[in-house]
Amino acid sequence: MPPAKTDLLVSHRFRLTIDRQDLGCFTTCEGLGCAVEVEEYAEGGSNGFTWYLPKRLTYPPLVLSRPVGPDAGKALSWMHAAVTDRRRVTGEIAALKSDGTVLARWGLMGVVPVSWSGPTFDVNSPMAGMEVLEIVHHGFSEPGSR
Repeated sequence: MPPAKTDLLVSHRFRLTIDRQDLGCFTTCEGLGCAVEVEEYAEGGSNGFTWYLPKRLTYPPLVLSRPVGPDAGKALSWMHAAVTDRRRVTGEIAALKSDGTVLARWGLMGVVPVSWSGPTFDVNSPMAGMEVLEIVHHGFSEPGSR
């Protein structure tokens, strides 16, 4: 009997949603993760052993980029609104397969915009103009929760 077909866990794009507002799809997503800060404590009398005490979770900035397209204005508009509104918002990053179905989701708490940069236009470059959005957040939540 041939082995069962399995779907390759390959994402082709990432959809960013902030407070249920779709900001469109991005082609790269960097920084999705967390780390535990630890404090080393060398206990007296035991020279060959060190305790590692967990302190807090930290979350690196998320950097999303995409070629300039019809959704290019959405990220910049949200950034302007977020700075004037100053309320805590939730977000979600969804990894999408080539057919648009969701492969995986990550809920984000307390999303804050950090920077946006538009494309550099150069007629001598064969590369597409890229839009880059950098955000920070205060941790992960269940996707779709408020």
